[in-house]
Amino acid sequence: MSAELFKYKNLEEVLKARGGPVKHLRSSTLGPYVFPGVPPEYTNWRAEQQAWKTGTALLNLSYHMRDLYLTGLDVLRLLSKVGLNKFGDFPKNRGKQIIAASHDGYLIGDGICFHTSDDVYRVVGPPMISDWVQFHAETGGFDVKIETDEALSVRSGDPKIFIYQVQGPMALNLVSDASGGTLPDIRFFHIGEFSIQGCAVRALRHGMAGAPGFEIFGPWKDHQKILSALEKAGEKYQLHKVGALAYPTTTLESGWMPLPCPAIYHSDEMKPYREWMTPMHLEVLGSLGGSFESDNIIDYYMDPVEVGYGQFIDFSKDFIGREALAHKVKNPRRKKVTLVWNEEDVLEVMHHSLYTNGSASKFMNLPLAVYSTFQYDEVLKDGKAAGISQYVGFSSNAQAMLSLSLVNIEFSEPGTEVIVRWGEPNTQRPTVERNSVHEIRAKVAQAPYFQKLIKHG
Repeated sequence: MSAELFKYKNLEEVLKARGGPVKHLRSSTLGPYVFPGVPPEYTNWRAEQQAWKTGTALLNLSYHMRDLYLTGLDVLRLLSKVGLNKFGDFPKNRGKQIIAASHDGYLIGDGICFHTSDDVYRVVGPPMISDWVQFHAETGGFDVKIETDEALSVRSGDPKIFIYQVQGPMALNLVSDASGGTLPDIRFFHIGEFSIQGCAVRALRHGMAGAPGFEIFGPWKDHQKILSALEKAGEKYQLHKVGALAYPTTTLESGWMPLPCPAIYHSDEMKPYREWMTPMHLEVLGSLGGSFESDNIIDYYMDPVEVGYGQFIDFSKDFIGREALAHKVKNPRRKKVTLVWNEEDVLEVMHHSLYTNGSASKFMNLPLAVYSTFQYDEVLKDGKAAGISQYVGFSSNAQAMLSLSLVNIEFSEPGTEVIVRWGEPNTQRPTVERNSVHEIRAKVAQAPYFQKLIKHG
């Protein structure tokens, strides 16, 4: 964290003082998000990855996410204005994805909104989505009350609730056993209420990396009792607790892009938001890295259509970015895919990063190779620009290095061969070693890499 940033009141002042968004983000020393509160590994990250595909995995989400609680008469009107997707009447005990776009149709972020039986709405996910919702709740004239529960990395003390995610082919059996038979039949993206060891809990039914699962939550005072019960029930289901190394790699298999560069840095329409945003926000502190280079911040943006959210846009209502997205739906340029990196080229890069002087490659961390908040590596086809590679790491289930990417539609067919340029040329960041860019062959595959067993209802 740079102490210099705290000389300024807000993001707008930071950008003016530091030469604009690209120069500012390219000079940030912040690395990839470090997941607090859990150890790097409980066993080893390879076994922990395999657990959510072949056994059962327990992931502790209690510490690293920012929860935004909303109550009041206008919550649904607020969500419908900010979110581009359909909310309808959003009944209690349901979850819905919330996807937000800028006025000109670029992606700001997305997350999940829970509507529980006590008529509380909870927005959870990367801070980009909850920050945007909070800004409009505070400045848009909505009758909405706000309560925040920050991630452990920016606050002290216990969280308000525990959140335990149980995933894998045997997740249903495990949770049923832990509940002592109180687990109801919960439909996809519905919330069920039951008990574990006499403690009232709720669970959202969803899936990850091709397998069904549950996100169980309740008051923090019960966290240890619930965790112990899940661990005990998991003894016969090959349960592995998942540590901080394996956890972020779930997205490589599920196809969700967790940290695209939010479309907030460029337009006059966004100026009030930039003036609202303090230097403590991740959007101010975050770093931009990788081999893709442009002085225009818009070149780093994505839009909801190309990341796969076009089918969820509700054009029957008024929402921020509606007019621009109507054009983008009709004129898609890129498509989200998984790139499978060539094994020989990956091993060569690893060798050059450790044992070669002069033309050393950028070191690849495992299992997650991302080294910036917003990772952008250039993708080429026949020597010409073809897209960007965004989130990259190793999947033990795929036995390959995978990256979530956007490529031009004409190159999006599975099996298409492309080149990923790995490294950060002319880096100005002390957290990135001097390196030479190396080309890595890759093949296009579907995203999600493993097809989900259950889909949105």
